[in-house]
Amino acid sequence: MKIENPINNNVNSPIIIIPARLASTRLPNKPLALIGGLPMIVQVMKRAMAANIGRVVVACDGEEIANAVRAAGGEVVITDADLPSGSDRIFQALGKIDSDGKHDVIINVQGDMPCLDPQIIASVLKVLENPKVDIATLAAKITDMAEITDPAVVKVAISAGGKALYFSRATIPYGDGEHYHHIGIYAYRRVALERFVILPPSPLELREKLEQLRALEADMRIDVAIVDTVPIGVDTPETLEKARKNYE
Repeated sequence: MKIENPINNNVNSPIIIIPARLASTRLPNKPLALIGGLPMIVQVMKRAMAANIGRVVVACDGEEIANAVRAAGGEVVITDADLPSGSDRIFQALGKIDSDGKHDVIINVQGDMPCLDPQIIASVLKVLENPKVDIATLAAKITDMAEITDPAVVKVAISAGGKALYFSRATIPYGDGEHYHHIGIYAYRRVALERFVILPPSPLELREKLEQLRALEADMRIDVAIVDTVPIGVDTPETLEKARKNYE
């Protein structure tokens, strides 16, 4: 489904870039895994297009993914295979397809979320209505108590005003109250992405293995939109089967 275009006064020309690479230790070639009769990367692309935000581009590491995207009528750019992160991949792709700086906001949608609700992509863009925000991201209230102590589930501590205070694999914050499951979709102002990718990895980033802590340690502001659903992230054979069941 398409949704109403959410572009606001502080965002003139957003672009969605979906990073994808074949290398995966737990699920080799996962962008090309068939879900609902199509490669997973194509299903993610279609959901991104349904958000009706603007241009959608897949940033991949080689011809195999590129061919699948082209066959589905999508736009794709090939980036260096050895880039260390998805943010580096989207930044390199942006330089190749938009060297004149037309797009002022870059939305990073992970290529392993084939069951993504297009509406939540619009939610992350809406956060940037506040001109003080550098980066926007998403979270959902944790309802499965097992997630609170699961290190595979990244938690985020959020201020009353919606500012991200910290991200961790540990249980945060301590004590009674709501806990939030971080969803790895980001909207960067272009200047924020340019700054972020030249920063060296930070101590807390390396310790927690969470790239977004680099931005916080550099005093960049990340605000969080709360949504109702956590998309399935496909990174194991079990989660792949779970995603396939959603398309049955």
